[in-house]
Amino acid sequence: MRTECNSDLFGFAPVEGREVVVAFDGGAITSDGGALLLGAADRAIGLIDRLAACFHDVRRAEWIEHEVATLVGQRVFGIALGYEDLNDHDHLRHDPMMAVLAGKLAARREDCAPVAGKSTLNRLELSQLEPTRYHKISHNPIAIKRLFVDQFLEAHKRAPSQIILDLDATDDPVHGMQEGRFFHGYYDCYCYLPLYVFCGRDLLVAKLRPASMDAAAGAVEEVARLVAHIRRRWPQVRILVRADSGFARDELMAWCEANGVDYLLGLAKNDRLVAEIASELARAEVKSRRTGKPARYFKEFKWTTRRSWSRERRIVAKAEFTSGEANPRFVVTSLKRAECKPKYLYEKLYCARGEMENRIKECHANATCGTIRLKFLKIGALARISVRRIKIAMASGCPVAQTWGEAAILLNAAASARGSPA
Repeated sequence: MRTECNSDLFGFAPVEGREVVVAFDGGAITSDGGALLLGAADRAIGLIDRLAACFHDVRRAEWIEHEVATLVGQRVFGIALGYEDLNDHDHLRHDPMMAVLAGKLAARREDCAPVAGKSTLNRLELSQLEPTRYHKISHNPIAIKRLFVDQFLEAHKRAPSQIILDLDATDDPVHGMQEGRFFHGYYDCYCYLPLYVFCGRDLLVAKLRPASMDAAAGAVEEVARLVAHIRRRWPQVRILVRADSGFARDELMAWCEANGVDYLLGLAKNDRLVAEIASELARAEVKSRRTGKPARYFKEFKWTTRRSWSRERRIVAKAEFTSGEANPRFVVTSLKRAECKPKYLYEKLYCARGEMENRIKECHANATCGTIRLKFLKIGALARISVRRIKIAMASGCPVAQTWGEAAILLNAAASARGSPA
């Protein structure tokens, strides 16, 4: 509750006879002191400058207060810190940590803050392919799409012999009347249905799509773009496309077959497929009931749909009996038996896509990303700025202080190795 004598002072229950009062008058204090790690990470990989280079700025130089790199960095850092809404930046533009990350402690004009507010950032996000009278900053969508792939390629000193491109679609829930919202029955919510492509831990594609389309919509175009880009740098690399049954579409498989790309895709079960492994399922049931443990057998065969596929393809089936019931699973692949036996193909190669699903969960910020933000970035700190240095005094009782310090040392070392100032 507010105190009677001061409407900006909030009173709380007394402690040991002392009144407890609160006011937002502490000065240059931030709740995002740990965000210095984000700046160090960017210096190590150079993402902000490279993303900013995908924009073209025709504003008059003498009137520019916020450079494109500052705007892009502010938006990226803001999202990483949990400030997805542009409105947040009307307050964040006065935050000392955002100023430090931008490398700009004071505005050139008296009516401006060190970093931008929502209106300026909104003009950046609404930039067109060509500059207009009211949007002087334009963007190059092709360069933006290539950026993650270029960083992935440059991270390798030599070309690998094989890479696996993991495709998946997942829900991105919406909580308002956003354009393109659609109710998705599987996820039981209004959402978008973005397409992700990973290679190991590296994100190569994140394409926003409405949830009204098929999970595999646009997959051929994205795979074709990625494969062409990768093969320009690594012409001899072998590429395997891996995905769940939502991507087992003839268009994608036919494209892979025509372009020398292997595939391994889940295949939704149906009566015809289950009939192909009836004897194996019966054997698995007998063994499971005898031993009291799950039992599985594998079988491969040639198969095609009645209408939607253009040709027969190799199917690998897992005939499993577990928890008192049959659990058949199927995959379709271009890989030959001579190089990949059924059991290895399913258990070691296909099931390994679970690691990619962990990356998807991280993108939802419910697991690793959320933990990193809460423990390592959301740290209260006092910014002390003098002529000679800027000191960010973080909370003495921070429980991850030692680990945070180790991360800072490693990231600064990576930045130094890259040639960026620590």
